[in-house]
Amino acid sequence: MNELLRIGFLAFTWVDLIDVLLITVLFYIVYRTLRDTLAVQILIVLGLVLILSFVTDAAGMKTVNWVLRRIGDIGLIAFVVLFQPELRRVLLILTQSRLFRVFVRTSNSETIDDVIESVGELTAKHIGALIVFSRAEHIKVTVDTGVELHAAVSSELLLSIFNPRSPLHDGAVVIDNRSLVAARCVLPLSNVQRIGTRNLGTRHRAGLGIAEQADVVVLILSEERGTASLAYHGELELDIPLSELRTTLQERLAAIAAA
Repeated sequence: MNELLRIGFLAFTWVDLIDVLLITVLFYIVYRTLRDTLAVQILIVLGLVLILSFVTDAAGMKTVNWVLRRIGDIGLIAFVVLFQPELRRVLLILTQSRLFRVFVRTSNSETIDDVIESVGELTAKHIGALIVFSRAEHIKVTVDTGVELHAAVSSELLLSIFNPRSPLHDGAVVIDNRSLVAARCVLPLSNVQRIGTRNLGTRHRAGLGIAEQADVVVLILSEERGTASLAYHGELELDIPLSELRTTLQERLAAIAAA
C-alpha cells in the first residue's frame, strides 16, 4: 500500500486517510446531535481514549494500550446504556439524511396510511388540523417554533395531538418521512384572504403561507366544514373528497421527494 507520508515510526496510507475521514464525519454528526447534552462530554472522553489507544499501539506500548482498550470497551458499553434516548435521536437523524436515502429507498405509504386513517376520524368530528410534510432541515425555522418530538408517525399519535384538550393541538405538526418531528409549530400567514368567493380562515392561510415559502405539502383540515384541503407550490386545493385524498397526497409528496 502506497504511503502518503511517514512521521517517525508511523506510516500514513490512503486507507488510513479514508479511515480517519469516516470516523471524523461520524463523530461530527454524533457531536452535532448531542452537543447540548451531557452525553457529548462522555463522547469526547471516549474519543480521546480511542486516539491514545492508536498512538500507544503504534508506539508498541502494550501494557498502556491494553489498559486504554479495556477502558474504551467499558466506556462504550456504559455510553450505550446511559444515553439510549440520545442515540435513538442520532439514528433517526441519520436515517433521514439524503445520503441514507440514496442507498435505502424509503416509502411514504405507511405514513400516508396513518395520516389518512386519522383524517377520517378528525374530519368526522370536525376537528381542525395542520400537517406539514417536508424534510425537517428545509423548514428548521418553523420546526424551532414548536415542540420537538422526533416520534414515529401513527394515527393514534396524530389523534392525540389534535385532540382539542391536548396542549399541542394549537399549531401545525411537521412530518419528515416516518418521523413526526415537531408539534405546535407556528406557520407564516399568507396574504391571500380569499379564493373565488371563499374567505380563507387562519388555518388555511397558515397552510398556504408555508407552501408559498418552502417546498412542502400541507394537509389542512377545516374545523367548520369538516373537509380536507392541500397547499402545495403556493396553491390551495380546497375540499378534496376523502376518496381522492390519498391519491392526491401521494402525487404531491412524490413531487417534493423528487425535488
